[in-house]
Amino acid sequence: MNQSVPPIDPTFTPCVPDGDDRERLVCDTCGYVRYDNPKIIVGAICTWEDRFLLVRRAIEPRVGYWSMPAGYMELGESTQDGAAREVWEEAKARVRVGALLAVYNLARISQVHLIYRAEMLSPDHAPGIESQETLLVPWTEIPWSDLAYPTVEWALRQYRDTAHLDAFAPMGNLDAR
Repeated sequence: MNQSVPPIDPTFTPCVPDGDDRERLVCDTCGYVRYDNPKIIVGAICTWEDRFLLVRRAIEPRVGYWSMPAGYMELGESTQDGAAREVWEEAKARVRVGALLAVYNLARISQVHLIYRAEMLSPDHAPGIESQETLLVPWTEIPWSDLAYPTVEWALRQYRDTAHLDAFAPMGNLDAR
């Protein structure tokens, strides 16, 4: 008979551990230090010919606003694999992930965004569970006033600025937002 031990609910106290330079949560029982580190977001500006793939968000935050396919990176995957997975999950599109377009540092919300260029393997797309709808639109029809986040606009504009280049350094934040 397998008897399970009830879980222990440890108490954590904020303090600066020995050898550290900032406050962390430390377990009062065993001394375990809990490190809370930034989240990594991966995504892609996806194109088919001269059109851009957008998804209308079905989940908070920013339900109903348009975005590029992007989300939290999972354990055990590369950033490129994560970007392709997010495109599939949100837009049911298959892509070839290309160059790293941008790295956005959003320190105020403890996030780092890695955004890639991606070529769609076909024009097929459909909403995934986290999307209300998907669009494949030319530049002139991008719903600029209904974009979910500044990073979406940054990535679209930086894609356009580098579209003619085969090699370039990844872009960064366009402003302090």
